[in-house]
Amino acid sequence: MKFSKHIAQLTLDCVIFGFHHKKLKLILSKLKLAKEIYALPGGFILQEEDIEDAAKRILFERTGIQDLYLEEFGTFGRANRISDEDFQLFSGIAGDLYPDVEPPINENNQKMRIVSIGYYALVDFEKVIPQKIDLDESCDWYDIKELPNMIFDHQEMAHKGLQVLRENLDKKLLFNNLLPETFTMKNVQELYETVYDKPFPANNFQKKMLDLQILERLDKKYTGAKSKAPYLYRLKPRT
Repeated sequence: MKFSKHIAQLTLDCVIFGFHHKKLKLILSKLKLAKEIYALPGGFILQEEDIEDAAKRILFERTGIQDLYLEEFGTFGRANRISDEDFQLFSGIAGDLYPDVEPPINENNQKMRIVSIGYYALVDFEKVIPQKIDLDESCDWYDIKELPNMIFDHQEMAHKGLQVLRENLDKKLLFNNLLPETFTMKNVQELYETVYDKPFPANNFQKKMLDLQILERLDKKYTGAKSKAPYLYRLKPRT
């Protein structure tokens, strides 16, 4: 048996969220396959690599950013999570990229399960240019409400990532990870309305955010109409 520098039958997939023009977007790869099919950024984990370090490596490969928010949100290991068709499609190109990994086929020539660990990451859309790897025909941002046909159970992963983001956005105050360093209250409200897919009354929303006492108000944002220019905010430095 040849030594593999990667852990066979264990992969890691990342749901990378960005916010742009009132839309929540994900980075997806269009794979070099016989049919049009897409995938979340992911890959195998090195034998001596911590799981979170693998996530950081994959995220850096796809975004060019090292310091970003990421969090594990689930493990996906149903015995039938990979269809026979997807298995055949993906095995060929995966073998070219990971030649040290034995194909997950048992002695009866039956496919064996592959378990994937899911991470989600939050990035400033304006700072990221999605990067493709050898598996990809292209790599770009896609609206989470208009996801294309995706391989394996990646569509389920994407929606699970959104569910966890909704649970944590308010509880862990993660909104700033999806916005520039300075932002208006309207920017924050539009982000919340996009993530939760529902409107928030403006006055109540502003009061709620200010009552948290985590925002520092800066100068007014210039719009050409000084009396109506909104204030800019940023997170207060952590003490």
